[in-house]
Amino acid sequence: MQEQRDSGVLFRLVYQAMQRAGVDTDAIFRRLGVDEKYLQRENLRTPHAAQVLFWQVVEDVTGDPDIGLHLGLHVPTYKGQVLEYLFLSSPTFGGGLRRAKNYQRLLTDAADLELHEDGSEECYLVLNAAAEEIRRIGHFSECFVQGVLTFFDSVTDGEFRPTAVHFEHERTQGQDRVAEILGCPVSFGQSDTRLYFPASLLEHPSPHHEPGLLALHERFASEQVAELEKQDIVGDVERLVAEQLDSGEVTLDAVATRLNMKPRTLRTRLTEANTSFNQVVSQFRYRLACRLLAATDESIDEIVYLTGFSEPSTFYRAFKRWSGMTPIEYRRRSAEHDEEMAS
Repeated sequence: MQEQRDSGVLFRLVYQAMQRAGVDTDAIFRRLGVDEKYLQRENLRTPHAAQVLFWQVVEDVTGDPDIGLHLGLHVPTYKGQVLEYLFLSSPTFGGGLRRAKNYQRLLTDAADLELHEDGSEECYLVLNAAAEEIRRIGHFSECFVQGVLTFFDSVTDGEFRPTAVHFEHERTQGQDRVAEILGCPVSFGQSDTRLYFPASLLEHPSPHHEPGLLALHERFASEQVAELEKQDIVGDVERLVAEQLDSGEVTLDAVATRLNMKPRTLRTRLTEANTSFNQVVSQFRYRLACRLLAATDESIDEIVYLTGFSEPSTFYRAFKRWSGMTPIEYRRRSAEHDEEMAS
């Protein structure tokens, strides 16, 4: 089964929200084993399952049990991406919404967005853009819904108004605050995440409608999805590297066998994705080492084993090459920074 992954644009939008909110992003990145350079990687796709760890780390660092809700207030408007262009160049908001649904994978592989119309004055959009276990955490859903509302407000020139929002996760307190922020009645513990709004908004005309541009944007969206399919192999390799790292069997031949393909085919597909097997393994090891050093008390010897190195000296040399410092220095600086932020 292919691993679900999220577009880097989601990560970058939340990163900008954290910066606007004054969150210590350096501390979060260290615990996740990444840095700002990783965030800016071209064609970045992050493991969808990592959303659980990400939001746990953000809550731990900020000490805010409602961090998803609060970051949603700072999420910038989603702009400059092909999904926005599809909305703007379509004749109506509804037309843009229906077209964008065809390319929802450009945001996340976990998306399952459905528009429900029954001819009444109200319709709703199912916003299941995350796996069930992630939606039930609450942070992702509350932040994501606010991002969607901000985007819809932008592409309708301020005309979009929700009439109700349903969330899957439970809330024992703060329900009125959520309703105040979203500007409509809110229900929790529902069967899925839904956004209700007047059906008349589907016919809201776009002043930027242009048939020629619409055809161009749809073609570009199709090309981007095709490019994602090339990048899928990177996620598949990373998943198998994670499974096999401590076994000493992390070789191109072994991974190719698990993927039911010839080593030459795997090498070619990674080249088409602008990377190589060694690069994928090296980058994964570095991220894992950083996360273990910054967020756990594992011994260096244990981290050597967990990152798949045979000798501590080999690990030390590799980590120095990756980060410019030794593992011990990296761990000490991470701890000192956390102490400074806590004081």
